[in-house]
Amino acid sequence: MTEYGRGQGSEPWHPEDPLYGDGGWGGQQAQTGQQSPYGGQPQHYPEQPQQPHYGDWGTGEQPGYGQAQQQYQQQYDQQQYAGQAQQPYDAQQQYDAQQQYDTGTWATGAQPQLPYTGDPTDPYPQQAAAFGGDQPDLYGTPDAYPPPEPPSRRRAEPEPKTDWDPGPDQGEQAFFSGGDDDDDEPGDRRGRGERRGRGGKSKKSRNGCACLVVALVFGGGLAGVGYFGYQFYQDRFGVAPDFAGEGTSEQVTVEVPKGASGAEIGRRLKAAGVVKSVDAFVAAQSQNPDGDSIQAGAYLLKKQMSAASAVEMMLDPKSQNNVMVTPGQRNVRVYNAIDEKLGLEAGTTEDVAEKKYKSLGLPSWANNNGDIKDPLEGFLFPGTYPAAKGMKPEAVLKEMVTQANRQYGQYDLAAKAEALDLKNPLQVITVASLVQAEGKTEDDFRKMAEVVYNRLAPDNTETYQLLQFDSTFNYLKGESNINISEDEINSNQDPYNTYTQKGLPPGPIGNPGAEALKAALNPTDEGWLYFVATDGRNKTEFARTHDEFLDLKAKFNESSGN
Repeated sequence: MTEYGRGQGSEPWHPEDPLYGDGGWGGQQAQTGQQSPYGGQPQHYPEQPQQPHYGDWGTGEQPGYGQAQQQYQQQYDQQQYAGQAQQPYDAQQQYDAQQQYDTGTWATGAQPQLPYTGDPTDPYPQQAAAFGGDQPDLYGTPDAYPPPEPPSRRRAEPEPKTDWDPGPDQGEQAFFSGGDDDDDEPGDRRGRGERRGRGGKSKKSRNGCACLVVALVFGGGLAGVGYFGYQFYQDRFGVAPDFAGEGTSEQVTVEVPKGASGAEIGRRLKAAGVVKSVDAFVAAQSQNPDGDSIQAGAYLLKKQMSAASAVEMMLDPKSQNNVMVTPGQRNVRVYNAIDEKLGLEAGTTEDVAEKKYKSLGLPSWANNNGDIKDPLEGFLFPGTYPAAKGMKPEAVLKEMVTQANRQYGQYDLAAKAEALDLKNPLQVITVASLVQAEGKTEDDFRKMAEVVYNRLAPDNTETYQLLQFDSTFNYLKGESNINISEDEINSNQDPYNTYTQKGLPPGPIGNPGAEALKAALNPTDEGWLYFVATDGRNKTEFARTHDEFLDLKAKFNESSGN
């Protein structure tokens, strides 16, 4: 037999017990050890919700049902089913039967009763619902409302929810309550509220701190998003800060590098105090039809100008303070242009070049010949350079030399010189300067370079290493005359006179551009040995033999009226 309950006085079930029969619940389930308090009668279960039970199931003490079974059986014999209203379960009678029956299978003992607060689904709200209330017992009827299962078989139903309690007793997360998820063990009816009363820190206070921290973090995030959102709007859609008017009387020089974008120009103007913001300048440049025509160079501008005024002034040639070096231009003309732009006496820059050339950054292979007239010749690379009042001549010259080093540094000039039977890189630059001076078009440059190399060849029996270029003679004379008499040329023994001196001149005779330099490094191979500017200006024709050269010379004389 299965033993039920853990209270004192539990005894095995006796076969002569009034409820131990075929019609009783105990007889039907004697093998399982379960007994029914309903007299063994068949039960009907209408669709009505079962009333919740609010007993304490966690102590292990269960009320007995032996005596209650007898009382239910007697009531069933005395009551009629027809026409009677179904009444709720009389819990007080069951409880009284508990107190009388002390020798049954289940243990006796008083159990605390919790008042029944009412179930919103109770079909009989006018009847007393608490255990122990005065209610007639109709559970003996066949179709009565089914009684609750035996306490040993039932599970406590959750209490109905009322108003929301933000405290930890309502099961909020441990993060907000300040406690761990496993603070309460299953079946512990005391709850966390009792534990908090033991002197520990209130979890609601910790809940408040946690919420405060979350609120601060959330608020800070919103503030940050709002700030950056405002900045983004201002940058994208707001009006850019700008000065008003045409500026103050204070002037500054701003250098614009080659290929600079509008934003880069705006940054330089803002740094110099000309405009108030980069965006204002970019907007003004885009709104001006000629805004994209701003050239590289130096500009003399005023401080605190409106962006539109700055764009207009930069488009005015009078505000441009630049020196432009053109391909083939000689240094003497560059020096004069710098003096003019800087407002200096004529000859000032040339004097600085002569005295300070060593400090301007020339490569080590430059000025390697004592007969060189100007060590900077060939190293003031063609381009546009800032040259505004207040700048020093050496600063302008140094920028030109730096650009020459940058361009020449793209090639291994030492290796190229050796491949072309030249002595050093300086001679490569010298050949490029001759090509630039004698050639009229870019198509002429490679042929002109071949003429130079063929005439320098040791086996040249046509000119015997004499270049015979008018450009070299004009250089030493500081002229640009193509009508030179033979007597004048042959009587001059200057190292730069290639009519009387074999080989290359001591140094470059001008500043070659990029195309002339490329031609000097890559000449044609067609046997050219002679050339004549047959129209005296722009048309150059080439010849391989002396006879062909005489024919070209006749064409030149005819065109020039000689």
